[in-house]
Amino acid sequence: MSIRPELLEVLARRALTEDSARPDAVERLHARGGRTARENVAALVDDGSFVEYGRFVTAAQSQRRPLEELLDRSVADGIVGGLATIEGHQVAVMSYDYLVMAGTQGMRGHRKTDRLIDVVSRLGLPTVFFAAGGGGRPGDTDIPLVSALDVTTFAAWARLSGRVPRIAVVEDNCFAGNAVIAGCSDLIVATERASLGMGGPAMIAGGGLGDVAAADVGPIEVMEANGVVDVTTDDAVGTARELIGYFLGRSSSWTAPDQSALRDAVPEGERTAYELLPIVETLCDEDSVTVLRPTFAPELLTALGRVEGRTVGVLGNDTRHWAGAITADAGDKAARFLQLCDAHGFPVVSLVDTPGMMVGADAERTGLVRHTSRLLVAAARMEVPLIGVVLRRGYGLGAQAMLGGSTHEPLMTLAWPGAHLGAMGLEGAVRLSMRRELEAIEDEAEREARVRELTAYAQASSTALEVARHFEIDDVIDPAETRGVLVRLLDAADRDGRLVGSGRPVDTW
Repeated sequence: MSIRPELLEVLARRALTEDSARPDAVERLHARGGRTARENVAALVDDGSFVEYGRFVTAAQSQRRPLEELLDRSVADGIVGGLATIEGHQVAVMSYDYLVMAGTQGMRGHRKTDRLIDVVSRLGLPTVFFAAGGGGRPGDTDIPLVSALDVTTFAAWARLSGRVPRIAVVEDNCFAGNAVIAGCSDLIVATERASLGMGGPAMIAGGGLGDVAAADVGPIEVMEANGVVDVTTDDAVGTARELIGYFLGRSSSWTAPDQSALRDAVPEGERTAYELLPIVETLCDEDSVTVLRPTFAPELLTALGRVEGRTVGVLGNDTRHWAGAITADAGDKAARFLQLCDAHGFPVVSLVDTPGMMVGADAERTGLVRHTSRLLVAAARMEVPLIGVVLRRGYGLGAQAMLGGSTHEPLMTLAWPGAHLGAMGLEGAVRLSMRRELEAIEDEAEREARVRELTAYAQASSTALEVARHFEIDDVIDPAETRGVLVRLLDAADRDGRLVGSGRPVDTW
């Protein structure tokens, strides 16, 4: 059959938008460890599912460049985007193209992004955005501009917060406007090559702050430690698929780990630290747990996982850091995580083993009062169920914060055998309440022996069983029963599909 000239023109122009039309540029990008926008999209979504918007757009620079150059060097104006599926679920995907002027944001590219954000908003589609690029692009002469501050992309993207899940992927330099796209997202996935910053080298130099290499602006080790990046990985696409999967509904395929290991997961006594992640991985379905922001405020673990295929958020005190006390950073980390779970309908399991809020003059200099109180406010506003499990120590305001403000705020508060609960750490309570009596004992060894004796007595009267006898918690259970109880509680909360998110915005921090 003959092909009409107009169709031939379309097919020829389409061929110019493919990576195969730019082999030398693609090879250079591959040599530095990068991938093209189309390669990112193809690796992320199901084969044959991608429906593209704005393929034929070029940069608004026809006053500066001939058409042939625009078709060659400004393909899709530097952003590839559209609708697709991931494991059969409808999603949206966008990717800045580092081959087009270092992934910078052109004015027509902004129009494309705005168009796709509108479609995402209308359809409520989970979205993955490959955000690497150099920020706003000067030189788009075809569109009269002075400040370009009337661009609506950032407000439109931010407005989606809480309404649709948004995963940002950063595999390269990501500065200025591109960094804002990442920062306004729900979760940020990055690779070791990533560097994030509100200003790139040119902006830094222009501000008189010296010459800084792109890799040194916001290297990944800095972004991990300060909590900007949620997950660092050498497989950004695979991790993005995993993360977006938590937002795509309940999985029908899961395997439960052996629960008997939980009986010995917590050491006896209160002074031995232990790793919390194995407990989380045992409570959740096998191979379903992703830890978020692991090196920021490591004293508090936040993770997404699944229980019988249902996505849950897990919050827990990691006793290997500050004994599991809640610091200012931990308060911020926890509050933001609870907002994320609440917005998108994820019930939360809180694993409590804390001596309480961090104390001391140095701690107060971090704004402790405000930052830790964020945890209480976020928990109090949650519409999804919170389930509390006291693993060992549940002391003071820190324990209350981990339980939403009270042991009776969660849908259910459980404790494991050996757990103790109290208004403050028991030894501290003894030293405070018996201060005069202890000061009267002149011999230091005798005084400390008395402290140990009184602390042991206090422990005997603050056991989980004793607290449960006064109905300050709901039950004390065999640790191996915990997952089963969680399943029954979550099924009760989710009957007839009632477990939905609040849709409220999620703080960027």
